[in-house]
Amino acid sequence: MTASGILVAGTSSDAGKSVVTAGLCRALARRGLRVAPFKAQNMSNNSMVCADGGEIGRAQYVQAQAAGVLASTAMNPVLLKPGSDRRSFIVVRGRAAGVLEAGQYAAGRARLAEAAFAAYAELAEEYDLVVCEGAGSPAEINLRDGDYVNLGLARRFGLPVVVVGDIDRGGILAALYGTWALLSDEDRALLKAFLINKFRGDVSVLEPGLVEITRRTGVPFLGVVPWLLDVWLDSEDTLAVGQWRAGPTAPDEADGGAPDRLTVAVIRLPRISNATDVDAIATEPGVDVRVTIDPVLVDAADLVVLPGSRSTATDLGWLRERGLADALVRRAAARRPLVGICGGYQMLGRHLEDQVEAQVGVVPGLGLLPTGVEFAHEKVLGRPVGSWRGHRVEGYEIHHGIARRTTAPSLSPDGAEEPPTPFLDGWQVGTVWGTMWHGIFENDGFRRAWLTEVAVAAGSRWRPATDAPGFGARRARMIDTLADALEDHVDLDALLGLTRVGSTARAAATDSSASSLHPRAGSRVVPGAR
Repeated sequence: MTASGILVAGTSSDAGKSVVTAGLCRALARRGLRVAPFKAQNMSNNSMVCADGGEIGRAQYVQAQAAGVLASTAMNPVLLKPGSDRRSFIVVRGRAAGVLEAGQYAAGRARLAEAAFAAYAELAEEYDLVVCEGAGSPAEINLRDGDYVNLGLARRFGLPVVVVGDIDRGGILAALYGTWALLSDEDRALLKAFLINKFRGDVSVLEPGLVEITRRTGVPFLGVVPWLLDVWLDSEDTLAVGQWRAGPTAPDEADGGAPDRLTVAVIRLPRISNATDVDAIATEPGVDVRVTIDPVLVDAADLVVLPGSRSTATDLGWLRERGLADALVRRAAARRPLVGICGGYQMLGRHLEDQVEAQVGVVPGLGLLPTGVEFAHEKVLGRPVGSWRGHRVEGYEIHHGIARRTTAPSLSPDGAEEPPTPFLDGWQVGTVWGTMWHGIFENDGFRRAWLTEVAVAAGSRWRPATDAPGFGARRARMIDTLADALEDHVDLDALLGLTRVGSTARAAATDSSASSLHPRAGSRVVPGAR
């Protein structure tokens, strides 16, 4: 049977599987192929709501955008959302499907595998090619029995496997060889290529090592992808939170920021979810974003973002233990800007009643917004649309907590009653904002207008650059840059030759009008080291 797809595996988490998959989706779509991304099981608290109302990993949603197709729950049929070190909430085909304890994982995978395999078969029927992303590393032999996301998936559907290694981590040759060495003979038979990611320098220095690894394993290298400084895409891995913070630190940031810049502190909660909400803020020229757990930075920043959480009540207790809750209350009293999103918004209310997530009963909130929160077993999933001061705002909702207005008055710092103002299905009191909606800052007009208000309140002279590209345009440019790099440094023809579309892809590649996704005519494929 000719392979209906390929599997992009990695030597470790955050080795580049997600971005390589996104780049392949765009590069192959340019060739006129109808391509679908797929990840059988994703363990991530960064998720997105599809147009059909189902929830999938954020990375797969962006990969679908890269392929130019509508995201669907078949592209990430199993999503595990960690609620603690030993407990995950299960999402199957976009809908909540119970809880999985650590000790139940091995026994509980059979039904999840069935859902994953059925979803892959569905995509394979509909699309020319399915580009699959693995999870973690196939060398995790302790998880091989019952595996359905790495080599278990590849064996089931006869998929050729490409292993990606991040050279920036160091030890790349050992990681690639060790991955191959730990596999069984049957699994090794599917390992068809290695790929180096994030290379900087002269590739000729690296090539002798690649030749020796191929001699020892029989596995060729299809390319060496260079370091792409300005390319970062929605991550599924909490280890990568804040990876956009690669630029130089503002000179006066440690003292609260230069007067013409805007400093933003994002609190890194233990169970942070949808940290991608901050991505669009971080792209604004003159805005310095730092992920932190330091109360001193929380006090000093112009704006603090309290993001979502997969265990809201537990993370609220953690805020109190770290002294961060006191820092947030001080900010509100001093009228310094603070915004809470989803779980962060819930923490800013008067109380939480949780018998669902952390199952802790009623706990007091920070008392900064006029809401009480009750957690429901049924998860709210939606893609709401609203407005703020004439700016259209689109977002998405993923939450169990239901926030309702309380009857107690909201008080200003001097003790006077202060009426709350509606804010995107949430509330604003003074310089404290809260909303259940994720993704609001991806709306360019709203983001820039709201940040201007924040800057004025914080006493910063920062103002948005009117000629800066929008967030959507920047993301599209990043995807194209990534696809260009794969076209130039990876032998895509050899990769396609391993699949059922290999014989027709070369003909399609000569037609530069085959897809509106192709930004440049006559892109050439330069084979990597083989």
